[in-house]
Amino acid sequence: MIKIPFLLGELALAVVWLLARVCVWIKRRKIDKKQEAKLLLMFINLAILVRIAFFPFFRQDGEVQPLIFDAQRLFPLNVNLIPFANFFQYDTPGDMWLNILGNILLFVPTGAILPFVYKRLNTFGKVVLAGAGISVCIELLQLPFYQRSTDINDVLLNTAGCVLGYGVYLFCKLMKSKRTQKKATKRK
Repeated sequence: MIKIPFLLGELALAVVWLLARVCVWIKRRKIDKKQEAKLLLMFINLAILVRIAFFPFFRQDGEVQPLIFDAQRLFPLNVNLIPFANFFQYDTPGDMWLNILGNILLFVPTGAILPFVYKRLNTFGKVVLAGAGISVCIELLQLPFYQRSTDINDVLLNTAGCVLGYGVYLFCKLMKSKRTQKKATKRK
């Protein structure tokens, strides 16, 4: 059995992110501070996704519980590939709504941040595919951890959150455009 403490998991993510950024800086021979600030926003978003998707919510003795890999408990894998099959199978309605709204709200920032940070993700389809791809990666990475489950419903709900986030991005972009137009007409 291998226990991965929360701080070690987040530290590993930070080290990988920093190494990737250093490689880019070396290759480009410069640092674009504005773009790095945007990318830092994406990193924070990913760190929050890792916290919520991999480490149990409950705390014990005030600490986040570790992620546990146990080869003896690996099989059978905890996987649901049938959409809406266990959508309503929770102990209480509150648990059900927490899961549904939690999975949607978790990816709203992702849907707003992706087109803001990455210029090529400038259409609805691209943002939805990228958000769904991130969600699928998370679900696949959860497979070896017996206390986590891989569920197509999570992918669907996360993708819905990404769609809402993209709507937020478009709304903000529209508001910025209107302010810019107002300023331009005032100058004339």
